[in-house]
Amino acid sequence: MFKFEIFVDVQDKRWEDNISGLPALVESSKNALLEVVAKDVWFLNKPKNFSINLALSDDKTVHALNKEFRGMDKPTNVLSFANVDDEFFETELEQEQDISLGDVIVAFETMASQAAELEVPFKDHFCHLWVHGMLHILGYDHIKDDERARMEALEIAALKKLGIDNPYQE
Repeated sequence: MFKFEIFVDVQDKRWEDNISGLPALVESSKNALLEVVAKDVWFLNKPKNFSINLALSDDKTVHALNKEFRGMDKPTNVLSFANVDDEFFETELEQEQDISLGDVIVAFETMASQAAELEVPFKDHFCHLWVHGMLHILGYDHIKDDERARMEALEIAALKKLGIDNPYQE
């Protein structure tokens, strides 16, 4: 059986000011997603210690990362850097016991303004973006329509386990 840990780096105090019980929410969101995808993610059948780094940051930091790594000169709500995409991932998976799956970075201001615009609770929108970011870390994408539909269905299922409404319904 695998172990799955999240390392949280709160880079902007506003995250803790706006979400009470933040560590528990991060953990419950991870667990809800794993319930939905564990049997489908090929490498989670290995007895390994997996981890994801979650940075709760701000627009300035995410803007710089988005520009450097995606060539987009603007902030975005969430960025994911998945090690599963690395050419050495499978070798590391066979050789190492502790596997870092990658990094998820969420921008406070962009996420907060989106939550307000969508008229959804701040914590619910955070859970959606965190689940979305974790799916990228686990190897999912939404470039093609069928991939997008699959990823959205997984997000909806995980969020439902958390008591959060479908973020894609109108």
